[in-house]
Amino acid sequence: MDAIESLIEGYRAFRSGTYSQNVERYRELGEKVQKPKALIIACCDSRADPAMVFSADPGELFVVRNVANLVPPYEPDTHYHGTSAAIEFGIEGLGIQDLIVMGHARCGGINALYESTKGNPPKGDFVSGWMSLVKNVADDVQKTHAHLDPAQMVRMMEMRAVVSSLEQLRTFPFIREREADGRLRLHGWFYGIATGLLSIYDPKTDRFSELE
Repeated sequence: MDAIESLIEGYRAFRSGTYSQNVERYRELGEKVQKPKALIIACCDSRADPAMVFSADPGELFVVRNVANLVPPYEPDTHYHGTSAAIEFGIEGLGIQDLIVMGHARCGGINALYESTKGNPPKGDFVSGWMSLVKNVADDVQKTHAHLDPAQMVRMMEMRAVVSSLEQLRTFPFIREREADGRLRLHGWFYGIATGLLSIYDPKTDRFSELE
């Protein structure tokens, strides 16, 4: 069975199973304005699906996915800003009160960033420029953690990129204002694909700790 056939079979299973068992719930979702509980900025990696990790039902999460779960700086110009537009809509349009940046282990984007520091930039027109958003993270990790082996260094970059995205979120005036007056809470989380473990960032200690 090829990829498209597999997806169609998955749809049929959904239609006859989950959907048919929750028809009224789906009709309600389709007729009313969405009211998600949280906005999650996650990586587009196929192995790190927030809805699966958090056992979320349709309508519960407003998910923004891009390479390496990065947040660009606040730049209201005439260029195209898909991630920024989604953040604006989720926070200002939907009034979401919890915003989570969810990084993950074995991130291809962060690995590409690491390789670029070794003189092996990724091929293509877009990934290298996008990952330059956290070049300062790579530089800082290599400077302050030079003793780490490559795998440990990439892991440190993955986690510090989450912190960098939290900092970038605060360049958005509507986020900064809402966080200051308590209308919005920012969270940094890190998911281990192989382990299934979730780690939470504590800004007081500047460290990630596994959730019990």
